[in-house]
Amino acid sequence: MFIETETTPNPSALKFLPGQPVMGTGSREFATPEAAEASPLAQAIFDTGEVVNVFFGADFVSVTAAPGADWSALKPQVIAILLDHFVSEAPLFAPATAGGIAVPAPEDDLAVEERPEDAEVIAAINELLETRVRPAVAGDGGDIAYRGFRDGVVYLTLQGSCAGCPSSTATLKHGIEGLLKHYVPEVSEVRAA
Repeated sequence: MFIETETTPNPSALKFLPGQPVMGTGSREFATPEAAEASPLAQAIFDTGEVVNVFFGADFVSVTAAPGADWSALKPQVIAILLDHFVSEAPLFAPATAGGIAVPAPEDDLAVEERPEDAEVIAAINELLETRVRPAVAGDGGDIAYRGFRDGVVYLTLQGSCAGCPSSTATLKHGIEGLLKHYVPEVSEVRAA
Protein backbone atom coordinates (compact mmCIF):
# COMPACT_ATOMS: atom_id res chain seq x y z
CA MET A 1 0.00 0.00 0.00
CA PHE A 2 1.22 3.50 -0.84
CA ILE A 3 -0.06 6.65 0.87
CA GLU A 4 0.30 9.85 -1.11
CA THR A 5 0.56 13.22 0.57
CA GLU A 6 -0.42 16.62 -0.71
CA THR A 7 0.22 20.05 0.66
CA THR A 8 -2.77 22.25 1.40
CA PRO A 9 -3.17 26.03 1.40
CA ASN A 10 -2.81 25.74 5.19
CA PRO A 11 0.94 25.43 5.84
CA SER A 12 0.20 23.60 9.11
CA ALA A 13 -1.82 20.85 7.41
CA LEU A 14 -1.11 17.94 5.08
CA LYS A 15 -3.58 15.82 3.15
CA PHE A 16 -2.96 12.05 3.18
CA LEU A 17 -4.48 9.90 0.42
CA PRO A 18 -4.52 6.16 1.20
CA GLY A 19 -5.86 5.22 -2.25
CA GLN A 20 -9.10 3.85 -0.83
CA PRO A 21 -12.24 5.24 0.78
CA VAL A 22 -11.87 6.70 4.26
CA MET A 23 -15.47 7.75 4.99
CA GLY A 24 -18.27 6.08 3.05
CA THR A 25 -20.36 9.23 3.18
CA GLY A 26 -20.00 12.55 4.91
CA SER A 27 -16.96 13.71 6.81
CA ARG A 28 -15.78 13.83 10.38
CA GLU A 29 -13.55 16.30 12.18
CA PHE A 30 -11.67 15.76 15.44
CA ALA A 31 -10.51 19.03 16.96
CA THR A 32 -9.43 17.64 20.35
CA PRO A 33 -7.87 14.44 21.68
CA GLU A 34 -11.09 13.83 23.62
CA ALA A 35 -13.16 13.95 20.42
CA ALA A 36 -10.66 11.59 18.78
CA GLU A 37 -11.52 8.86 21.29
CA ALA A 38 -14.40 7.95 18.94
CA SER A 39 -11.88 6.77 16.35
CA PRO A 40 -8.84 4.58 17.03
CA LEU A 41 -7.20 6.06 13.92
CA ALA A 42 -7.76 9.69 14.94
CA GLN A 43 -6.68 8.89 18.48
CA ALA A 44 -3.44 7.29 17.28
CA ILE A 45 -2.66 10.38 15.20
CA PHE A 46 -3.36 12.67 18.16
CA ASP A 47 -1.16 10.44 20.34
CA THR A 48 1.87 11.68 18.41
CA GLY A 49 1.52 14.79 20.59
CA GLU A 50 2.13 17.05 17.60
CA VAL A 51 -1.41 17.27 16.16
CA VAL A 52 -4.27 19.72 16.77
CA ASN A 53 -6.82 18.51 14.19
CA VAL A 54 -7.64 15.33 12.27
CA PHE A 55 -10.24 15.34 9.51
CA PHE A 56 -11.66 12.36 7.61
CA GLY A 57 -12.96 13.06 4.11
CA ALA A 58 -14.34 10.67 1.52
CA ASP A 59 -10.92 9.45 0.38
CA PHE A 60 -8.43 11.40 2.47
CA VAL A 61 -7.28 12.24 5.96
CA SER A 62 -6.04 15.75 6.63
CA VAL A 63 -3.87 16.39 9.66
CA THR A 64 -3.06 19.78 11.15
CA ALA A 65 0.19 19.99 13.08
CA ALA A 66 0.53 21.90 16.32
CA PRO A 67 2.37 25.23 16.19
CA GLY A 68 6.10 24.58 16.13
CA ALA A 69 5.72 20.94 15.04
CA ASP A 70 8.23 19.69 12.49
CA TRP A 71 6.50 18.01 9.54
CA SER A 72 9.74 16.29 8.52
CA ALA A 73 9.51 14.25 11.75
CA LEU A 74 5.71 14.09 12.02
CA LYS A 75 4.89 13.05 8.44
CA PRO A 76 6.56 9.59 8.65
CA GLN A 77 4.79 8.95 11.97
CA VAL A 78 1.39 9.78 10.47
CA ILE A 79 2.08 7.67 7.38
CA ALA A 80 3.06 4.70 9.58
CA ILE A 81 -0.16 5.07 11.62
CA LEU A 82 -2.26 5.26 8.44
CA LEU A 83 -0.48 2.27 6.89
CA ASP A 84 -1.02 0.17 10.02
CA HIS A 85 -4.69 1.14 10.10
CA PHE A 86 -5.53 0.52 6.45
CA VAL A 87 -3.41 -2.62 6.00
CA SER A 88 -4.97 -4.21 9.09
CA GLU A 89 -8.46 -3.14 7.92
CA ALA A 90 -9.18 -1.88 11.42
CA PRO A 91 -12.51 -0.13 11.97
CA LEU A 92 -12.48 3.63 11.54
CA PHE A 93 -14.65 4.15 14.60
CA ALA A 94 -14.77 2.54 18.02
CA PRO A 95 -17.84 0.38 18.72
CA ALA A 96 -20.88 2.30 20.02
CA THR A 97 -19.86 5.57 18.36
CA ALA A 98 -21.56 7.33 15.51
CA GLY A 99 -19.47 5.46 12.96
CA GLY A 100 -19.61 6.46 9.34
CA ILE A 101 -22.23 9.12 9.85
CA ALA A 102 -21.14 12.73 9.73
CA VAL A 103 -21.70 13.71 13.33
CA PRO A 104 -22.62 17.28 14.14
CA ALA A 105 -19.82 19.03 15.94
CA PRO A 106 -20.49 20.80 19.22
CA GLU A 107 -20.51 24.12 17.38
CA ASP A 108 -23.80 23.09 15.74
CA ASP A 109 -25.29 25.05 18.62
CA LEU A 110 -24.33 28.04 16.48
CA ALA A 111 -26.76 27.07 13.73
CA VAL A 112 -29.02 29.95 12.75
CA GLU A 113 -32.77 29.63 13.17
CA GLU A 114 -34.20 29.73 9.66
CA ARG A 115 -37.57 30.88 8.41
CA PRO A 116 -39.84 28.61 6.34
CA GLU A 117 -40.23 31.31 3.68
CA ASP A 118 -36.48 31.02 2.95
CA ALA A 119 -36.72 27.31 2.04
CA GLU A 120 -36.14 27.82 -1.72
CA VAL A 121 -33.16 30.10 -1.15
CA ILE A 122 -31.68 27.64 1.37
CA ALA A 123 -32.13 24.77 -1.08
CA ALA A 124 -30.30 26.75 -3.79
CA ILE A 125 -27.48 27.63 -1.36
CA ASN A 126 -27.08 24.00 -0.28
CA GLU A 127 -27.07 22.76 -3.87
CA LEU A 128 -24.25 25.17 -4.77
CA LEU A 129 -22.31 24.23 -1.65
CA GLU A 130 -22.67 20.54 -2.45
CA THR A 131 -21.88 20.71 -6.18
CA ARG A 132 -19.37 23.55 -6.45
CA VAL A 133 -17.87 24.42 -3.07
CA ARG A 134 -17.53 21.10 -1.24
CA PRO A 135 -15.46 19.44 -4.03
CA ALA A 136 -13.11 22.43 -4.11
CA VAL A 137 -12.48 22.53 -0.36
CA ALA A 138 -12.15 18.71 -0.28
CA GLY A 139 -9.37 19.14 -2.82
CA ASP A 140 -7.59 21.23 -0.21
CA GLY A 141 -8.13 18.68 2.57
CA GLY A 142 -11.21 20.16 4.17
CA ASP A 143 -14.95 20.51 4.11
CA ILE A 144 -17.59 23.14 4.66
CA ALA A 145 -20.51 23.00 7.06
CA TYR A 146 -23.65 25.00 6.38
CA ARG A 147 -24.88 26.66 9.59
CA GLY A 148 -27.82 28.70 8.33
CA PHE A 149 -29.26 31.57 6.34
CA ARG A 150 -30.98 34.62 7.75
CA ASP A 151 -31.61 38.13 6.40
CA GLY A 152 -29.32 37.66 3.39
CA VAL A 153 -26.42 36.26 5.42
CA VAL A 154 -25.15 32.69 4.92
CA TYR A 155 -23.32 31.20 7.91
CA LEU A 156 -20.64 28.60 7.17
CA THR A 157 -17.84 26.80 8.99
CA LEU A 158 -14.68 25.60 7.28
CA GLN A 159 -13.36 22.27 8.57
CA GLY A 160 -10.25 20.13 8.30
CA SER A 161 -7.17 21.80 6.85
CA CYS A 162 -9.35 24.72 5.74
CA ALA A 163 -10.08 25.68 9.35
CA GLY A 164 -7.48 28.14 10.50
CA CYS A 165 -5.90 28.38 7.07
CA PRO A 166 -4.38 31.80 6.38
CA SER A 167 -6.51 32.06 3.23
CA SER A 168 -9.78 30.92 4.87
CA THR A 169 -11.16 34.46 5.11
CA ALA A 170 -10.43 35.02 1.42
CA THR A 171 -12.03 31.67 0.59
CA LEU A 172 -15.22 32.63 2.42
CA LYS A 173 -15.43 36.28 1.42
CA HIS A 174 -14.12 36.29 -2.13
CA GLY A 175 -14.65 32.77 -3.36
CA ILE A 176 -17.77 31.39 -1.74
CA GLU A 177 -19.52 34.71 -1.14
CA GLY A 178 -18.98 35.77 -4.77
CA LEU A 179 -20.30 32.45 -6.08
CA LEU A 180 -23.40 32.47 -3.86
CA LYS A 181 -24.20 36.13 -4.57
CA HIS A 182 -23.91 35.47 -8.31
CA TYR A 183 -26.29 32.50 -8.37
CA VAL A 184 -28.56 33.37 -5.43
CA PRO A 185 -29.42 37.09 -5.50
CA GLU A 186 -30.94 36.89 -2.01
CA VAL A 187 -27.46 36.31 -0.56
CA SER A 188 -25.80 39.55 0.52
CA GLU A 189 -22.95 38.19 2.67
CA VAL A 190 -21.17 35.04 3.89
CA ARG A 191 -19.95 34.88 7.49
CA ALA A 192 -17.91 32.34 9.39
CA ALA A 193 -19.89 30.63 12.13
